[in-house]
Amino acid sequence: MTTVLVSVFCPDRTGLVAAITGSLFDLGVNLGDTSFAMLGSGAEFTSICDLPPQVSAEEIQADLRALPVLTGATIAVSPFELEAAHGPAGRITHRVVVSGGDRPGLVARLSEVFGQFQANIVRMDAQRVPEQGVYVTRFSVSIPARTEACLNTVANTAGELNLSCHVETV
Repeated sequence: MTTVLVSVFCPDRTGLVAAITGSLFDLGVNLGDTSFAMLGSGAEFTSICDLPPQVSAEEIQADLRALPVLTGATIAVSPFELEAAHGPAGRITHRVVVSGGDRPGLVARLSEVFGQFQANIVRMDAQRVPEQGVYVTRFSVSIPARTEACLNTVANTAGELNLSCHVETV
């Protein structure tokens, strides 16, 4: 079985996820880890996919390019050379939401704290919410040891930046 990384970037439109995943399903592709996000007025879809023997990466790319909703999209289908399964560092132990005023270096400062404690950021999402006047950053992390110290340091760092911090244990 061939494993590929499918990446699509285009202007955001209603129905993107349905169109992309429907096309992949029709080809017999099995989705693994998959993410979708709006980035500004754009949209990004990324998925690790297992291909059936009769389907090539080129065929997937051609099928996606033929979708009207993906007109003008940047589409890439490339071999996925890494392990598709998560190791222990991929098991999310906590979700951390930090919100408040936007400032340069905010994501870097918070990410550095996780690194100091050997915590792995499994997923991260950050966005401006103009109608509320805040910047919200969500981390899904795997904290292998010294959990309380790590989370306290994250909360203290957020506090130094005049941000609120909410932690959920998974």
